[in-house]
Formats: sequence, C-alpha cells, structure tokens
Amino acid sequence: METSASLLERLTTRPDEASWRRLDALYRPLIRRWLSGEPSLRDDVDDLTQDVMTVLVRELPAFRRQRTGSFRRWLRAITVHRLQGHLRATRRRAAVSAPLDACPLVDQLADEESTLSRRWDEEHNAHVVRRLLELIEGEFAATTVTAFRRVVLDGAKPAEVAGELSISVNAVTVAKSKVLSRLRQEAEGFLD
Repeated sequence: METSASLLERLTTRPDEASWRRLDALYRPLIRRWLSGEPSLRDDVDDLTQDVMTVLVRELPAFRRQRTGSFRRWLRAITVHRLQGHLRATRRRAAVSAPLDACPLVDQLADEESTLSRRWDEEHNAHVVRRLLELIEGEFAATTVTAFRRVVLDGAKPAEVAGELSISVNAVTVAKSKVLSRLRQEAEGFLD
C-alpha cells in the first residue's frame, strides 16, 4: 500500500513519476471532455488539453489549498486562462476585420455563479471519485471492490451483497470501509 499522503500532497511535497501519471490519468479526460463540449474548439481540443495539463503540472508545486473547493476553482481558472489565450492567438492569426464569435464556454466558466460553473463543480467531483476509484481498484481483491461498488455505488444492502458474493456481512462492511478510507485518503485536497 502506498504512503498515507494524498495524491495532492505527494505532488506538492515529494512528487514522483507515478504520482504525475496518476494526476494526468485523473484530469486529462475531464479537461478534454469539457473542451470537447465547445464546437468552436473542435480542431484544437487535444492541444488545449495538453496546454492546460502543462500549466497544471508546472504550477502545482506552488498550489496551496486555502478552502473547500480551492483546487477545483484553481483548475477551472487555469482552463479559462488557457482558453482566453487560445482565443487571443486565434484572433491575432485571423484577419482583423473578421471578428470571431465569442466562446460561451469561456464566458460561463469564468463566472463562478453561472450554471456551467456549478455543473463544472458537480462533474469535477463525480469524475474524480469515479476515476480515483478506478485507479486504486488494483490495490484490493476483486471481491472487496465488488462489495464496495454494490453497497456504495449501487445502494445494495450489505446482507444482499454478502449473499451474492458468498461472504459474511462483516466482510462486506470491512470491504466498504477499507476502500472508502483509501479513496478518501487519495482524494484529499481534490474534493470537498
């Protein structure tokens, strides 16, 4: 089992290659999905995703969590700034007399009170939990992960899961506790 430090703590205090890979596997799909939602960025999604990830990796050692949701807001701000930079560069390359359409994604993500920003927060949290669970599953026996998923994600009763898996109710409860503890540990700083 890894050290007791969260992924965020490992990356800001004693980064290693495995932690950077885990961060990339955690956030690249989320950033790409958000950028893919803006039709005007269609041809530039991969480059912009890489740009956001590059800034994230470069700036993360200086990141300090100040309050609940700090990381999520910081990541959204990086994404907005990279999008704004992309739009400025696109406008410079285009003819001055040919104005480009505004990018609704930028405007709405920049506004912390917008519906899209609130959706970003919700999707961020759901994505991080789902993705971190996928990333830590290999640390547990298959039965442990199945018991956790059935009880926590599917809402099944521990007795029902115990019967399905031919294990005791106590084993189901212990499995839930072990995976949940590890998930919380790894997610500290990324989630509320």
